[in-house]
Amino acid sequence: MPLRIGVIGVGYLGQHHARIFAELEKVELVGVSDADTTRADEIAAKYCCSSVGDWKELAGQCDAVSIVTPTTTHYEIASACLRAGKDVFIEKPITENLEEARELIREADAGSRILQVGHLERYNPAIVSASELVHEPRFIEAERLSPFLGRGTDVDITLDLMIHDIDIVTGFVQSAVKSISAAGDRVLTGKIDAAKAWIEFENGCKALVTASRLATEKVRRLKIHQQDTFISVDYQTQEVRKYFKDASGIAFDVIRPESREPLKEELKDFVSCVLGRSCPRVSGREAAQALEIVLRINEMLRQ
Repeated sequence: MPLRIGVIGVGYLGQHHARIFAELEKVELVGVSDADTTRADEIAAKYCCSSVGDWKELAGQCDAVSIVTPTTTHYEIASACLRAGKDVFIEKPITENLEEARELIREADAGSRILQVGHLERYNPAIVSASELVHEPRFIEAERLSPFLGRGTDVDITLDLMIHDIDIVTGFVQSAVKSISAAGDRVLTGKIDAAKAWIEFENGCKALVTASRLATEKVRRLKIHQQDTFISVDYQTQEVRKYFKDASGIAFDVIRPESREPLKEELKDFVSCVLGRSCPRVSGREAAQALEIVLRINEMLRQ
């Protein structure tokens, strides 16, 4: 019997959730729901599933749901679905605040439900390849820059873009945060449009994380410094370069992993975790850790 999944929210990103679930084996895309019913009807027709006006009704027809709605609605929808015994995939950030995030974790634990959060870059083939090379990093630099597109402007750039790199950095460092300093500014949207954060960890590693929606071009880069090795990751080309010293000087290896769609890999993993009752790569706990750091950065920027 296939896993019955519904997608709640089929805007820019949610439409791709619907597309992928419609393609996956062992999955039945039961239906989609959206506040814009015309949009829901359009996506439902495209992927041969039902358009359900009320997300609660859709959840009642499913074993699991994928929540791709504005962050302000995440807690209400996810908590109701978890209490109803549904496994839940929820796009990042997990919630608006830590109290709500921790409550979702408690709800998932109490009901033995899968709670996975959409930190997409964990599934980028370049990050998967780089993770095999990283050991005891000393300094990490992340840049995530975009031209102004007018999308995602309802939240600070820290929650929209920077949180991706915060999650990747903390995953690599595996140490508690010792201190944070940050700078940023509101320019076009009334929200934080550009930000830099300097993070020091208890194990001595330091990280500089930059995010902006005011750039002239799209940049997605990660640089990892460790003893005897420098690793450069380009998220967009999915290429990894490992620099090291040899007899002739500085040499490097280029790693080009098989190209894969990160979102498809992420949602396949969700299905696998639900069917196998295994812990996802980014559970509510990892997502809450990234959210906590970003909220600390935001508080500094507001001051």
